[in-house]
Amino acid sequence: MARRDIPRSPDSGGSSRAPKKPSAFRRWIRRIFVWGGGLALLAVIGAAVAVFVTARSLPSYEKLKSSQAGQMIVVRANDGSEIVTLGPSYGRWIPYDRIPRVMRDAMVSVEDRRYREHWGVDPLGIARSLMVRVESGRWRQGGSTITQQLARNIFLNNSRTFDRKLREAVLALALEQKFSKDQILELYLNKVYFGGGAYGVDSAARKFFGHSGERLSLAEASIIAGLVKAPSHYSPTADAEAAVGRAKVVLDVMQRNGTITPADAAAVNFKDVKLAGEEGQNSARYFTDWVLPQLDLILPENDQPIEVWTTLDPVMQRAATSAIQGYAPKGAQGAMVSVDRDGAVLAMVGGTDYVTSNYNRATNAVRQPGSAWKLFVYLAALEAGYTPDSRVVDAPVTIDGWSPRNSGGTYAGEIDVRTAFAYSKNTVAAQLGNEVGFGAVANMARRFGITTPINTLPSMVLGTSDVRVIDMVRAFAAVQNKGASVTPYGIRKITTTDGEVVYSHRPDASQQLVPTYVAAGITDLLQTAVSIGTGRAAQIGRPVAGKTGTTSSNKDGWFLGFSSGITTGVWMGRDDAHAVPGLQGGTAPARAFAAYMKVATAKRPAEKFDTELKLPQWQLEPDDEALLNNSDNYFYVDENGNLVDQGGQAPAGGAPGGPGNGPAGGAPGIGSNTPSGAQRERQPTYRDGNGADGSGPAAANDDFLDRAIGRGRNDANGQAAPRPRPTGGTRATVGGGQGNP
Repeated sequence: MARRDIPRSPDSGGSSRAPKKPSAFRRWIRRIFVWGGGLALLAVIGAAVAVFVTARSLPSYEKLKSSQAGQMIVVRANDGSEIVTLGPSYGRWIPYDRIPRVMRDAMVSVEDRRYREHWGVDPLGIARSLMVRVESGRWRQGGSTITQQLARNIFLNNSRTFDRKLREAVLALALEQKFSKDQILELYLNKVYFGGGAYGVDSAARKFFGHSGERLSLAEASIIAGLVKAPSHYSPTADAEAAVGRAKVVLDVMQRNGTITPADAAAVNFKDVKLAGEEGQNSARYFTDWVLPQLDLILPENDQPIEVWTTLDPVMQRAATSAIQGYAPKGAQGAMVSVDRDGAVLAMVGGTDYVTSNYNRATNAVRQPGSAWKLFVYLAALEAGYTPDSRVVDAPVTIDGWSPRNSGGTYAGEIDVRTAFAYSKNTVAAQLGNEVGFGAVANMARRFGITTPINTLPSMVLGTSDVRVIDMVRAFAAVQNKGASVTPYGIRKITTTDGEVVYSHRPDASQQLVPTYVAAGITDLLQTAVSIGTGRAAQIGRPVAGKTGTTSSNKDGWFLGFSSGITTGVWMGRDDAHAVPGLQGGTAPARAFAAYMKVATAKRPAEKFDTELKLPQWQLEPDDEALLNNSDNYFYVDENGNLVDQGGQAPAGGAPGGPGNGPAGGAPGIGSNTPSGAQRERQPTYRDGNGADGSGPAAANDDFLDRAIGRGRNDANGQAAPRPRPTGGTRATVGGGQGNP
C-alpha cells in the first residue's frame, strides 16, 4: 500500500530545527584570524626570503673587516710615536681570542646581555624597551642588539625611520645566519665608535690609555664599554668624572650578570688608570698642517688607511715650542724651523699657540728679513772676488739718493769684510751690493731658494724684500752644506696599517750653488758674527755660525744659523707688523735659537767649520793676459767683428768666480735694472785690441785691477789703501727704512 506523506503539525514531537547563522562579529573575528594568519605566514615567508637573499649578498668576512667609513691617516714622528690621527682611526685589528675577556664581557653586559640567546633581533629586548617607553613617556632604553648595531654601523645610517629599522632587522638576521656569534662580536668590537675619531677597541685603548687594546684592564674595559652609549659625553679626556661614573654602572651590570664577582668590582681603583697624554699635539699641528697637503701629490688616488712617518723629532719639537713660548716678547708671535743636513725638518713651530691661532708663520707668513738678507750680499761679493780679509771702508755713502746708516750711527773707517759682516755694517753692505750689482744679489737669493718676489732697489741689500722663514732656513742650510742645495722635506715614508711601504722619500739631486771656497768664506763670516759680533747671544758652547736680522722700528727680529749639521731659523714679531719695543735679532731670537740648539745638538759631536779658503788660481796668481788687458778678456765683438758696448759687464761666457768677475763684473740677476760698471764706479779707460785708448766697451774697473795685481794708492805708511767707494749715482731716489743688525 502506497505511503502517504501526511504533513506534521507544528506541535508534533521529534521535528528538526534549522542551524543558527553565526553573528557578524564572530564572522569578522574569524576572517581576521584567517587573513591575519595568512598575512603573517606570507610575512614570515617574505622575511625568510629577504634574510636568505640578504645573507647570500653579504660581503665576505674579510671584506667586512676591511670596510671603513672615510680615510684614516695616522701621522707619526721619526721615532714612531703618534703625533695625530686624522679621520676615523681603526687601530690594529684584534682577533676574537686576543680581545681581553673583560672587554668582551663588559660590552655584552652593557649593550646586549642576551647576545648569546637571540637570532640577531631580541623580541624580549624590544618588549622591555616598549614597557620603559610607556612607563617613562619617552624612549630611555634601546632594543637594538649588538648585531643590529653592527649592521647599522656597516651598512646603514642613524636615521630613526621605520624603514631603516626594518632593514636593520633584516640585516641583523642575515648576519646571524652567515656568521658565528664570535665572528660578529669580533667585528663589533673592532668597528664600534668610541668617540674622538676612534673606531674599535684598539684605537680607543691607544687614544685614551696609550697602549694596545690587547692589554686592557677591567677598569679600562669598563670605561671603554661605557663610551658606546654617548661617546662625546663620557669621553675620559673630555670629562673624566662622567667617564668614571658611567664605568661604575658597567661594573654593576657585569656583577649582576655574573661575569665578575663583587670582589672583582670592589678591587677596581679608577685612580690607578692613567690617561694617555697629548703632549706636543699643540705645536706639532703646525708641522702636520704643512706636511699633510703634500699627500695629494705623493698619493693622489689613495683612499685607504695609511700611516705617515715624518721627520719630526719629538724632543726637538718640545724644545722648539718651549723656546718660542719662553722668549717671544709679550704680544708678539714667533716661528721656528729646524732642518737636518739632508733637509729633514726636525722641528717646526708656526706660532706661540696653535689653539689660539693655527696660522703657520713658519711657512706662510712673509716678513722683511733685515740684515739676515746680507747673507746673499756677501755671497755675491765673495763669488765676485772678495775674501773675508779684503779691506773695505765703513763710511757714509749715498747711492742714487739713498743714504743708509749703521745701527747707532757710528762708522769704523777702514776695516775688513769679516768685521763688516760681524758687526752688520749697513754702509759696507750697500757698497758691496752696488759694486756686484743689486741684480746679482737678487739672483744669488733666488739661487739659494728664496721664492718670494725680490726687488733690486739699492735698499734691498738691507732686507726690504719679504721672505718666508722656511726659505731663509733653506738658504742657510745650503751654506752649511758647503754651498750645495738643500730641500726641506717632512715625510720619510708612508705605509699601510699593516706595515706595507707605499712611498719612500727620495732625496732631490743636490746642486752646487756656489763654489766651495765661497761657502767656506761665508761660513767664516757667519762664525765671526756669533763669536764677536751681533749674534753673541746665540753661542752654545760649540761652533755656531749665524746671522741676526732686525727691521726698521723693531718690527721683526731674526736669527738664523747652524751647528753640528742642524740649521735653525727663528723669527719674532707682531702679526700686524707694529713695532715690538726692544726686539732685535741679537736678543730674543738669538736666545731662543741658543735654548733650542743646546737641546737639538746635545747628542751630536761638535763639528769644526771648514773656513779654509781654497781660492781658484785666477784669484791667487793673475795670469799675464789679465795683466796685459788681453782683448779676448776685456771686450765683446759681434758676429761681424764690431765692438759691442756691454755697459761694463764681464766678458761673454764668464762664469761666476771666473776671470773678469771682480766686484764690478757680476752679471745682473733676475729682474735687475742694475747700473753699469761705469755708473757704479768712475768711468774706466777703454782700450782697443792693442791696449791703446779707444772707444771699446768697459772691461773691468780700476779697483778690481788694483786688487788683482796688487796695485793701489799708498797711504802715509806706504801701505796699499783701498779706493773710496761711490758717494753718488744716477739712479732714482729710493725711500724706505734702514736695516739693523
